[in-house]
Amino acid sequence: MAVLPRKFLAAGALLCFSAVARAQSRPAVVELFTSEGCSSCPPAEGYIGELAQRSDVLALSYHVDYWDDLGWRDRFGLSEAVQRQRVYAVTLRSPSVYTPQVVVDGQGDYLGSDRGAIGRVLSRNRSGVPVGLSVRDGEVQVEVGAQTPAASGDVVLVAYLRKAVSAIGRGENAGRTLHEFNIVRAIRTLGRWEGGMKRFHAQIASLPPDSTDVAVLVQRSGQGSIVGTATRALR
Repeated sequence: MAVLPRKFLAAGALLCFSAVARAQSRPAVVELFTSEGCSSCPPAEGYIGELAQRSDVLALSYHVDYWDDLGWRDRFGLSEAVQRQRVYAVTLRSPSVYTPQVVVDGQGDYLGSDRGAIGRVLSRNRSGVPVGLSVRDGEVQVEVGAQTPAASGDVVLVAYLRKAVSAIGRGENAGRTLHEFNIVRAIRTLGRWEGGMKRFHAQIASLPPDSTDVAVLVQRSGQGSIVGTATRALR
């Protein structure tokens, strides 16, 4: 089972986090846009499974639903994933949306099976705003630290399912058994971050019941670059 290592999870209780208000190293955020109905996607999904085991990467798979009318309905398809991909098409000046597409840190997009290009981007060191994340008392609790010079952005909560196996009955992947990893089940904007320390929370009961983990992304306004992240298991 591809469990994200704890070495880039929030360390310590949120009450102690306020003492750490400086840039910290962070994992790269790799967002794959994929579909069970796309025959080009399984190799990219396999690569995401490998990346999900790395301590320096937060890998997420967003299943889109625009392939659903071609013979197979993706049970993980989300309209919110399509919307997120369309915004990236604008901000990254992509001529269209496609699968498998990978976006790294909200700053560049790549063919999801292009291991060479993605690997070169992932080799860079990264730092960002400190993010604390805990799960307790029925809540996901988030604390985003201060940053100097002041910055601003959105705090986005992503609930995901760590692993699934799907037998495909129709469409381009008919007869295949797909192994899928870190499948996004919900995307929620918790609020704005204006550069100072701020807390956010969400009820665990409001998240899809098949979610096994949550991640927090601190992302520049307009779905720009990702400047902070943390992840935590729900169970």
